Amino acid sequence: MNVVLVDSGGANIGSVRYALQRLGVEAGLTSAADTIRRADRVILPGVGAAAPAMVRLRELGLVEVLRSLTQPVLGVCLGMQLLCTHSDEGDVDCLGLIDAPVRRFRDSDGLRVPHMGWNKVKACRNHPLTGGRGEGWAYFVHSYAVPVGTATLATCGYGTPFSAAIGHGNFMGVQYHPERSAALGMAVLRNFLAT
Repeated sequence: MNVVLVDSGGANIGSVRYALQRLGVEAGLTSAADTIRRADRVILPGVGAAAPAMVRLRELGLVEVLRSLTQPVLGVCLGMQLLCTHSDEGDVDCLGLIDAPVRRFRDSDGLRVPHMGWNKVKACRNHPLTGGRGEGWAYFVHSYAVPVGTATLATCGYGTPFSAAIGHGNFMGVQYHPERSAALGMAVLRNFLAT
């Protein structure tokens, strides 16, 4: 299986690659449009901010490439947010592949932002990405989140519920870091590879 990680400048690329190696998959790292188009599976990792990430994808000529993909695509952390329509972070239009906004967490109820650490994830829809794992613990680091909506596959609570996983067609995303989320994270990566 040909799996590629989009070189979007994300800091979590090495750890995602290592998690895939533990599953027996050697993933290539690329920003080459043709390599991405030919891949069997595409992963869009990311740690950072939405506006600079979208600028980088535009500079690399990858916005339309990503929008045109028909194979399974997984966004991780910021990568998930980039699949959405718009982010409050930098007030930027994203890829628009999943009809959902990205909103900033409110500093309320004594909760610190960013949301950082382990939290419980609960699947709310039957979907190949979350199949076989109804609940589990996942590791999060984020200040922005996708509200629960029609694309939500799994939820998590931090003050209010938010989407821990989303999906529409061949595009899927997880807000948490599967590469750091023990059993749940490895199961989700395994499920993605099997879609």
